[in-house]
Amino acid sequence: MNTALINEVTKDQLKNVPLIKAGMQVRVYEKVKEKDRERIQVFEGIVIAQKHGKGPQATFTVRKVVDGIGVEKTWPLHSPSIEKIEIVRAPKVRQSKLYFIRKLSPTKIRRKLSVFKSVVPEEIKIEEIEEQNNEIQNETEESKE
Repeated sequence: MNTALINEVTKDQLKNVPLIKAGMQVRVYEKVKEKDRERIQVFEGIVIAQKHGKGPQATFTVRKVVDGIGVEKTWPLHSPSIEKIEIVRAPKVRQSKLYFIRKLSPTKIRRKLSVFKSVVPEEIKIEEIEEQNNEIQNETEESKE
């Protein structure tokens, strides 16, 4: 099927979500329906994987350790069950998939991620990043001339 047609049909369902990368510590506010009432449950952990870009099929996986047991949840990025995604910490990591964290203890994970620069980003917008990249390209083109 034509991807342009799919993108046009699904563009109304896409949410405005922050830029999520592996290594970030995030809080995911998820709507949970129990019988006749609905509440919001918070899941805080480290993003170990983000797959399929920013499109309608995009997913991300968050891992945390509860009572010595590792718990992972995978959500569609644009899921209606997600109320909001809050970025707590954003260290710079070198890998896009952090599956090796599954074998480490929470203390070793903290040490591993504390080596990298930790920044709490404000609303990161893709347009701002693209504008910065364009400015850098323009500067390098001017310096070449």
